[in-house]
Amino acid sequence: MELILREYNLKLKHTFTISRESIDFQPSLIVELKSDGFSGFGEATSNPYYKTTVPMMMEDLEEIRSIIEATENETPDEFWAKMHPYLKDDMFALCALDLAYNDLYARKKGKKLYDLWGYTTEKNPLTDYTIGIASIAKMVSKMQELPWPIYKIKLGTKEDIEIVKELRKHTDAIFRIDANCGWGVDETINNAIELKKLGVEFLEQPMKADNWEAHKEVFKHSVLPIIADESCIIEEDVAKCHNHFHGVNVKLVKCGGLTPGKRMIEEAKKLGLKTMVGCMTESTVGISAIAHLLPQLDYVDMDGALLLAQDIATGVTIKNGVIHYSELNGTGVTLI
Repeated sequence: MELILREYNLKLKHTFTISRESIDFQPSLIVELKSDGFSGFGEATSNPYYKTTVPMMMEDLEEIRSIIEATENETPDEFWAKMHPYLKDDMFALCALDLAYNDLYARKKGKKLYDLWGYTTEKNPLTDYTIGIASIAKMVSKMQELPWPIYKIKLGTKEDIEIVKELRKHTDAIFRIDANCGWGVDETINNAIELKKLGVEFLEQPMKADNWEAHKEVFKHSVLPIIADESCIIEEDVAKCHNHFHGVNVKLVKCGGLTPGKRMIEEAKKLGLKTMVGCMTESTVGISAIAHLLPQLDYVDMDGALLLAQDIATGVTIKNGVIHYSELNGTGVTLI
């Protein structure tokens, strides 16, 4: 098996702002694994919050290149278990590698990934489209630029309720709110009351990740469901979120790929938690991998490639929230 690493700097259509940062470009690593005439592709983006850069990921993968390239005919579960000890401190790199291997494995089997897993896609959820923090006029213009059935609105300002009230005047779409750890307990409970009146479906990670007592208090009193994001990183976190959140948002880069992501979703379902997968402004490479988990999800946030000025791959396409799969096997990706 041959390992190929490619570094990209993905330009965004608009400056993307959340409660803790603003970006115009998203650095990204694409991993390609080649074997027996087939190629599989995976992706992980850099993230300052998780102290991860593309050069770091590339260095960590180069250190185990010989081990990766010596792999023959292992299942994705076996491959992930083999790679995890080497990359346990770099889950983003492990994610890119795992996505590529799952893609390659399915292509060799002559199947789409969701078919290989035995999933059916008739009841897939719609994806939301994210509106980053900006002036109200700019946020409205972003909605008007792309009318959509569900918007995920980034908040964490002193004018959050006023922002949502104004946005509501311009659309009857479902709203989801992501405060990215920007609120406190009372603020979350009180905001939930007002936001429910404004057609908000749920709140995502309103408070700091490690404030478990605060999460439990809000879980008890919020009139809106609360979905964990920064509080749910790896597999062990799913059980911790039980009775502290109503659902979990699994990010593949944080947990180490599709292989552990599937396990996290299964565990969440057993605990009665709502299931969601989110993206990290990936290209269509990473977004296409997420698409194959859709049959197991209640919600999905996989709009990353829609935020790009120019994509680097073809694969799944998204129209008005509906995900359409590529005709190709695996995750269906081809680099442009």
